Amino acid sequence: QVQLAESGGGLVQAGGSLRLSCAASGSGFGINSMGWYRQAPGKQREVVATITRGGSTNYVDSVKGRFTISRDNAKNWVYLQMNSLKPEDTAVFYCNINAFDASGRYLEAWGRGTLVTVSA
Repeated sequence: QVQLAESGGGLVQAGGSLRLSCAASGSGFGINSMGWYRQAPGKQREVVATITRGGSTNYVDSVKGRFTISRDNAKNWVYLQMNSLKPEDTAVFYCNINAFDASGRYLEAWGRGTLVTVSA
């Protein structure tokens, strides 16, 4: 069983920065891709950024050039450095992993989310 725990959310003024962290814990699993999603009030959850085990990254257009995703494969951590934050970035941010268990079966896990609020 895999558990994810996010940290690093909070209140920041527009133009500021935050760094989100997510730790994957448990045993008997291997992680393929890791990612961050967000859900703003009244909107659907959307992917923000993803990173493969090999380090290839993808970003939603609205955060390109401002956000950077990274991971520590040895520790099973994923990070999201967010710079030049805008009020429209306000959302609950969720950590996500695509992984496999000891039997090779696919599994997916989500964190509980961390709130990021950007004031104008």
